[in-house]
Amino acid sequence: MKIFILALCLLFLIAVCTAEETEYFDWKGCKLSSARNYTGAIIYFDKALKQDPTYINAWVHKGDTLKAMKDYNGSLELYRHAVQLNNTTKDAWNGMIDIYKNFNDYPDASIASAEVTKLDPTNKANWLREGSLLQTQGKFEDSLTKYDGALNIDPQYKDALYQKGISLIATGNYTEAVSLFDQVLAIDPKYKYAFNAKGLALEAEGKYAEAQSAYNMSQAIDPGWSQTSINKMNDLMILGDSKEAMDLFMVN
Repeated sequence: MKIFILALCLLFLIAVCTAEETEYFDWKGCKLSSARNYTGAIIYFDKALKQDPTYINAWVHKGDTLKAMKDYNGSLELYRHAVQLNNTTKDAWNGMIDIYKNFNDYPDASIASAEVTKLDPTNKANWLREGSLLQTQGKFEDSLTKYDGALNIDPQYKDALYQKGISLIATGNYTEAVSLFDQVLAIDPKYKYAFNAKGLALEAEGKYAEAQSAYNMSQAIDPGWSQTSINKMNDLMILGDSKEAMDLFMVN
């Protein structure tokens, strides 16, 4: 009986030592990766995984290192493996989102982003990212619910208000879009993008003079921003002020 107990104690000590060594290898790999010694980092991550093939952190950190080396396919494979081991691994899902976006694979990026939001629904940035990925795919109606998710957490979330306004323009809800851009500007009066977008919404409503005022405000904040100048020029043409439109055209 004593021999059996002693054997169990030894096995426990060996397991503890092995776990500590695995953590050390992973920690060392992270240190080397932070110092941009990627080759050295991978050696240590591989040591950690040889010790414990189920050690999630090493899979994710090795994936991060390959991503830094621009080996996106290799990185994606490692993130996927980490998720297969544990589908609640947020860092792996986030890594996959970055890779999919790099590949312009927005449908898969949206799927991964939705998983992160489910795992961390109180993080407003997760809702915003989900909405933005849907918006990039032209799924404006779907994106609205995601921006609402962010705004339910923080009603003053400037980026969510702005992006929701953009989706509202795309779906033809111009009046509501203008209201949201006004909320953005109440939070940040120097937000040139909101003035520019407000101008587009007003122009879509046929309120060309008001649109011109919004474009002027955007231009006052950043006189060199060409997007506002182009929008302002088009609006001037509609208003029949072709001379000022052409003066603006010649400047740009």
